[in-house]
Amino acid sequence: MKALSFSAGLKTLSLASLLIGSSVALSAESEQCKKITFSDPGWTDIGATNGVATTLLKAMGYETQVYLLGVPVGFESLKNGEIDVFMGNWMPAQSAFIDKYKDNIDVIRTNLEGVKFTLAVPKYVFDAGVKDFSDLAKFSTDFRQRIYGIDAGAPANQKLQNMIDTNDFGLKDWKVVESGEQAMLSQVARTVKRDNFIVFLAWEPHPMNVNFDLKYLTGGDKYFGPNYGGATIRTLTRQGYAKECPNVGKLLSNLEFGLKMENEIIASSKKPEQAAASWIKAHPEVLDKWLQGVKTYDGEPALPSVKKQLSLM
Repeated sequence: MKALSFSAGLKTLSLASLLIGSSVALSAESEQCKKITFSDPGWTDIGATNGVATTLLKAMGYETQVYLLGVPVGFESLKNGEIDVFMGNWMPAQSAFIDKYKDNIDVIRTNLEGVKFTLAVPKYVFDAGVKDFSDLAKFSTDFRQRIYGIDAGAPANQKLQNMIDTNDFGLKDWKVVESGEQAMLSQVARTVKRDNFIVFLAWEPHPMNVNFDLKYLTGGDKYFGPNYGGATIRTLTRQGYAKECPNVGKLLSNLEFGLKMENEIIASSKKPEQAAASWIKAHPEVLDKWLQGVKTYDGEPALPSVKKQLSLM
């Protein structure tokens, strides 16, 4: 009888251990999910969205690292599994990359709608008669036959180069000046200070819409789409990431932003994470949606933990 009781006790103990082990396995993610890597092309708006995501993840007990990578390198890094997340998939501007890497990446969701992305000029240039892509050639000398683009290899630059190569709008002798976002904007600032002509790639959300009195050009639908290059921005991951790390995947699938929110974050002089944290503290109601169904790395409900870490309770 004692032997039977002992045997039954062992079975009970084993079952309890199994249940406890299963509970832990279900509530916490694996060690490989502890650190999340992000790609950032060096764009202010993507710095803001990365800042939101990394602020939340750190408050949830994860580790994060953001790598500054040009768009082509970023996509290649997603393909090779060197980067986990890219929150800056501008569409349709990056359609060529999606076509190339569609079998190596996962689209998680659209995280921002209603953005603009096309050529722009200072308002005084607009008032002088440059209101459409077709007006550029009339002022070739004033523009020194240059269009200022973003980082080398960016799809938008390629579209502009194609426009020049096919002599659309009579621009066959023009040149695309490739540089990073900050270098381009520094050139805009210097040119505006002298009241000279300049045409450049512009987009919203971005502080440039506040820092400069600019106007977007019509007529670029063939290259940038209608509504001034009206675009959406999507969150991508390396293939299979959300299945490997479902809790982080759930957070990424919840993260949706607005133009007003991003403009407020990127207008801050603080670093991206600090600006994001300040904005969240001023708008704590967004956490209910962002953290719905999300847990900390250790398997606890994320909402109270994040609020505690951000001194919201």
